[in-house]
Amino acid sequence: MEVYLVGGAVRDELLGVAVTEQDWVITGATRDELVKLGFKPVGKSFPVFLHPDTKEEYALARTERKVSGGYHGFDFDASRHVTLEQDLKRRDLTINAMAKNADGEVIDPHGGLKDLADRTLRHVSDAFAEDPVRVLRIARFLARYERFGFTIAPETIKLMKKMVQKGELEFLVAERVFKEMDKALKEAAPVAFFQALRACDALKVTFPELDILYSVPQEEDIHPERNVGAHTELTLRQIAALTDDPATRFAALLHDVGKGLTPESEWPKHPGHEEHSVAAIKAFCARLRVPNEYKALALVVAAKHQLVNLTLKWTSEEMVAFIEQLDALRRPERFKAFLLAAKSIFRGRLGKAHDEFPQYDYCFKVLEAMKSVNTRKLIEQKSLKDPEQIKMMIHEARIAVVEPIRHEYATRYQQLHKY
Repeated sequence: MEVYLVGGAVRDELLGVAVTEQDWVITGATRDELVKLGFKPVGKSFPVFLHPDTKEEYALARTERKVSGGYHGFDFDASRHVTLEQDLKRRDLTINAMAKNADGEVIDPHGGLKDLADRTLRHVSDAFAEDPVRVLRIARFLARYERFGFTIAPETIKLMKKMVQKGELEFLVAERVFKEMDKALKEAAPVAFFQALRACDALKVTFPELDILYSVPQEEDIHPERNVGAHTELTLRQIAALTDDPATRFAALLHDVGKGLTPESEWPKHPGHEEHSVAAIKAFCARLRVPNEYKALALVVAAKHQLVNLTLKWTSEEMVAFIEQLDALRRPERFKAFLLAAKSIFRGRLGKAHDEFPQYDYCFKVLEAMKSVNTRKLIEQKSLKDPEQIKMMIHEARIAVVEPIRHEYATRYQQLHKY
């Protein structure tokens, strides 16, 4: 029996990235032998086990054989005769097909070390094409490692295109597509995930609502980047720099998805695109079974983000009504996410990445002022019982505390950005 550290732990250690989990492969053993040693099987037939002490995953070395379409259609051999080299050959990328033995020696039968040095994501063998999930996984790896200068090898892009052409991605279930997208949204450069999918023609299969945006023009004086897809990419880069929250990034990603529904006769304008985006997001979330918290924020951002640009022009009464309408007093964290998305959308335009966006701070100061109104004290002082009178009194008190802030910002930012 031999035990090897494999996969991501070896890759990340060599890359100088913090290792968060370790996976192990065992050769020369059987399922029954591991169970006798106290390893706990994961599932009834798959040869993966949890270590009795560390709870880390240990798998028997195995080979895989494609027997039917999709990513469940595999038969495997995990007998004691399967070698480490055979196990590594079934893996997706060369940089994931390395191992370390007990002496710390790196075992690299497929050129992972060279590809790591060259910053290249390359498939190990043509067996890569047997699992459509790998198209999403390699795109996700690019989202994680783009900051180190990684690119996908041309021959791997070519193979991914063939998989798309053969219809392999049609076997992907909605939950798996969303799961991979969600993981990508948590990476350092989530935009690279969608760029990689577009490069191999997979975006039109997995996320057609986004793919169509690259062929939809916008008014050039507002959007120098011209097409909606380019604006979406710039927005996603902006939001990724502001927050690592995947729900907020998701909302920024889909904020203009309704522009894909604008009739060509209306181009480059997009009248009513907010309502169209709301409808498109509902359909998108239903199709991919997106969690409700993601959906709720995305709908608010799509419907209301442009209003934030106008806030410095509004009266105090309009500002108070806006904050109340968004339920920001009860849900300040969602309001913050909403404003972050609005900020990223404003800056997600060609040449606008570093433009001032005072509306962000302004909205927060207005919210803090409104929170400072002691509603209970007001009610006690006025001895009011009628709900409508109470509501109006609180509303007017909020307007009063917001007015000096509105005046300060309106004076400071007389020359507003055009948007």
